[in-house]
Amino acid sequence: MNHPSAYISQTTCPINLISDTGQKVEISIHPPSNYIRINCKKILPNWDSQTSFWIAIVLQQSECELADITKEVEEEKQKLREKFMRFGCDIAFNFRDTPQGKSYGTEIIDPRTGYPLFSPPGQVPHDDTAVVKALLGYAVIHNQCRLLVHPEWGMAVYPSILISQAPPVILEWYIRAIAPMHGWNSLSK
Repeated sequence: MNHPSAYISQTTCPINLISDTGQKVEISIHPPSNYIRINCKKILPNWDSQTSFWIAIVLQQSECELADITKEVEEEKQKLREKFMRFGCDIAFNFRDTPQGKSYGTEIIDPRTGYPLFSPPGQVPHDDTAVVKALLGYAVIHNQCRLLVHPEWGMAVYPSILISQAPPVILEWYIRAIAPMHGWNSLSK
């Protein structure tokens, strides 16, 4: 399986968005980390590990730091999880029926469980935080759960992962087209 070392968007990288409620969203597209390449069949047993695929990291800024286990934090996590799941489902379903008639395998990793939404669960769960650390180099704090530390948002960040066989330029186009339907609009610089 040959993956280029990086995909650089023709416009911006990462894709910077802002939600209707003012929280920022960053989406970046990467070749899979070594861990995902090596453990593809354990994470996604129905996927052919020799097929090229890409990782879309979706980072949503949360309204509060996600460090503590409180009712407010759990509600915020659930809200951000649902937002990602709706967005990810739209991407995945659109890739099943592209205008060109080509279907691209796309999987959403449930941020709460680490297991794929459309495929049978594998032997091991996917670790969104570890992928963000490996691909973006962000710090991770070991608390009751592993917490990502965003360079601007601190611990007020919710990571999610979408895996797709779509070429990165097509994946980016669909992300940009579908994001506004979910209240995620381009962030003016």
